Amino acid sequence: MESLTDLSTAVYSSLTLLLATFASLFSVVNPLAAAPVFLSLTDQDSDQERNQTARKAAVYMFGILITFLLLGSYIMSFFGINLAGIRIAGGLIIMRAAFSMLSPEKSGRKLSKEDELAAMEKEDISFSPLAMPLLSGPGSIAVIIGFASQANNLIDYVVYGFAILLAAISAFGILRLAPFVRKWLGQTGLSAMTRMMGFIALAISVQFVLSGISRFFNL
Repeated sequence: MESLTDLSTAVYSSLTLLLATFASLFSVVNPLAAAPVFLSLTDQDSDQERNQTARKAAVYMFGILITFLLLGSYIMSFFGINLAGIRIAGGLIIMRAAFSMLSPEKSGRKLSKEDELAAMEKEDISFSPLAMPLLSGPGSIAVIIGFASQANNLIDYVVYGFAILLAAISAFGILRLAPFVRKWLGQTGLSAMTRMMGFIALAISVQFVLSGISRFFNL
């Protein structure tokens, strides 16, 4: 009976961690903000080509974030950056992205005119600019490195990896349904959703900074 209780507690803890990680990552990735750019860059493509581009972008996003989940902390350690510094720096990066999301009409996550024109000349936009930097940019990478720095065992890494997979699947779904999402929500709805994601991202960034400061001073 005791072992069954311990198993239930472990499963509940893992599910809670999964939901928290997915919610945090999804709010920073914010594929809704990438949808208008995706539609603009694939305006001349067929539905099949658009579907393939969205699928490849999601796969690339998953690969990029998994790489930083597994190697991010080691890379930072190689440069002599401790966990406190990683969390504070990550929090500041996410905070910058969050403020942009809170004012999507001014800065948002849209590409610059030069970048968008350059992207239109590419035959394949799935990796750049879709996967990076629109989906797996500095903010989402900072979130993953921050969570990786808190992993205590293999199960935590598995949970974080599954959260990345869910975020990639969600991004694919939103990009694939982007025409319907834009028609259903409209520009006003997309802006409102982006602001909501921005508020969540801002809260995450503050938590990262506080966690880093606490760790630095051993509080």
